[in-house]
Amino acid sequence: MTLAPLVLPSSDDARAWVETHAREGIAVARDLVDQLRSAPPETTIELLRQWDEISRQLGGVAAVASLLANVHPAEKVRTSCEESEVEADRFVTELRQDRALFEIFAAADATGLDAAAARLLDKTLDDFRRAGVDLDGATRHRLTEINERLTAIGQQFGRTIRDDVRTVRVAPERLAGLPQDWLDSHPAEDDGLVTVTTDYPDSLPARMFVHDADVRREVTVAFLQRGWPVNEGRLDELFALRQELATLVGYADWASYDADVKMIKKGSAIPEFIDRIADAADGPMRRDLELLLERYRRDVPGATAIDTADSLYYEELVRQERHDVDAQRVRTYFDFAKVQQGLLDVTGRLFGLSYEPVADAQVWHDEVTAYDVLRDGARIGRIYLDLHPREGKYKHAAQFTLADGLAGRQLAEGVLVCNFSRGLMEHDHVVTLFHEFGHLLHHVLAGSGEWTRFAGVATEWDFVEAPSQMLEEWAWDADVLQTFATDASGEPIPADLVARMRAADDFGKGYQARTQMFYAAMSYWFHTDRPGDLTAAMRELQARYSPFAYIDGTHMFASFGHLSGYSSAYYTYMWSLVIAKDLFSAFDPDDLFAPEVAGRYRDRVLTPGGTRDAADLVADFLGRPYTFDAYAAWLAR
Repeated sequence: MTLAPLVLPSSDDARAWVETHAREGIAVARDLVDQLRSAPPETTIELLRQWDEISRQLGGVAAVASLLANVHPAEKVRTSCEESEVEADRFVTELRQDRALFEIFAAADATGLDAAAARLLDKTLDDFRRAGVDLDGATRHRLTEINERLTAIGQQFGRTIRDDVRTVRVAPERLAGLPQDWLDSHPAEDDGLVTVTTDYPDSLPARMFVHDADVRREVTVAFLQRGWPVNEGRLDELFALRQELATLVGYADWASYDADVKMIKKGSAIPEFIDRIADAADGPMRRDLELLLERYRRDVPGATAIDTADSLYYEELVRQERHDVDAQRVRTYFDFAKVQQGLLDVTGRLFGLSYEPVADAQVWHDEVTAYDVLRDGARIGRIYLDLHPREGKYKHAAQFTLADGLAGRQLAEGVLVCNFSRGLMEHDHVVTLFHEFGHLLHHVLAGSGEWTRFAGVATEWDFVEAPSQMLEEWAWDADVLQTFATDASGEPIPADLVARMRAADDFGKGYQARTQMFYAAMSYWFHTDRPGDLTAAMRELQARYSPFAYIDGTHMFASFGHLSGYSSAYYTYMWSLVIAKDLFSAFDPDDLFAPEVAGRYRDRVLTPGGTRDAADLVADFLGRPYTFDAYAAWLAR
């Protein structure tokens, strides 16, 4: 059976299409719910299938709304999508608090169910309980109010980050040090000044390469002030509502509620993990920070600390001087178009896939490209790549679901949303592209199962980054890079340069780990302590964990979008990295495309989606439980 992809709207009718799509999807789901209430299926498997169809309908509404709310060029379309998202979330909350539905599922007999169906029944019952289905009517009503408000605040928080693009106006001569292609694409305006925005393709090169310290500081401060002050009040309300929700359904705090369905299991284990990583990174951090300060003191005699307005610039100087790695030379090998095609070629070879451009696909912007993903000649999914910045678009890098893949029912469709340069790329951005594409592959490869609940990237949330972090390794291998990383004359990147790049990248990993733990600590303690002054609390945590000094007048938390999405669980990036390093240990570094291990990884870790616990998927691939050893060895070297 050939499954057809979703037909997206043209720009002219996008708003009406979004509203109709949401209305019809919710109506179908509501009708199925009414049928389920009035005439429950006779068998448990039929009950689960009907519930799964309800989930598919509502998931489709939410996925389309979430994507287009973050990428569509028209503000009125984005607003309609946000409204649709709220409506779908409201209905999901209503269902999970429906006692009559809960009693139907609680009475279901699991005898004879296969492992995936039995898992779905357990997860569904747990959803009901976590939503407060067994509480009194007034409490359930309050939980509904909280969930609706949380959705609205999350949208407002993200919208502010997305739309708050700040600018610094600079005389051209003060931009000395920037790559020529960057300067060529930023001509002086009528007043003789150049505009530098806080979008990544502008701000990152400015912070890395500009010789003028005052310009670097202006750009850094503007970047760290995004979202403030308006997002501070939203975060205060967000944390308070999450705490209220968690306590109403029987948890000590939000972190405990959130961790209960993750690999870590207990909220109290989060600060323990943070401190374990911080302790492991302490020695490497001090070693590398001293090298950074040593170079910094040559320009700023007597300096005892450095902050992020200068750290990126001096990291580059250390890498140039100690490892002979010039980031501006490196970027000449990473033309965006070549990198994109190289990514497709590499992942296709690794996982036995091919990508077929879909020239006539309806897209929301003319820079978006679509590809059908084929395995053994058969289409298994469709992907969309939206990779360059524009006004009103999501500002970071993420994979968005468009449709969950279900065997014989629905094609897996996903979207990669990033903000990369249209010309030459920094290698860090190449690594980011591989990382995010890892999520997209996970979504598509896990799109051939039976159940919506387990389709795509549906593992525990503290595992979802591990496959993507592991795929980054292919963006560091010289043999891999030489297949697409070529300069203007067609010469591939030299292997010895890649080796030096790798050595240079190892510089700073200790203090980068500590910086990540600063972010993780902020995400955890903001939710558990709910401080009255977020800036003061951030400063205290930065001093405890981060090697870099606080910059007066900045409020980084106001644009830290993960406080909405990851909530108290930003630790998951490092938790996943520990697992990713162990996963990669199974690959032969001299033959990263070895078909046996790549195929086994694809089939045992990616393809199952959420049908099993992540720890079991990893153990099935490795032949043993995962350990901390590979990460610790990498950090120490």
